[in-house]
Amino acid sequence: MARKGNRVQVILECTEHKESGKPGTSRYISTKNRKNTPERLELKKFNPILKKMTIHKEIK
Repeated sequence: MARKGNRVQVILECTEHKESGKPGTSRYISTKNRKNTPERLELKKFNPILKKMTIHKEIK
């Protein structure tokens, strides 16, 4: 039987998009190592709706 790994998929959502009032959402899917980074992930990613780099935080 296969053992469960430490690497999990996470969804990153833009933090600035909600305040802008524009429709839609900017989300990315990434992976992280659960053992090395137990806290929520924060990365700078490109938001195509706002057309700039913004902070994306892990949701769920």
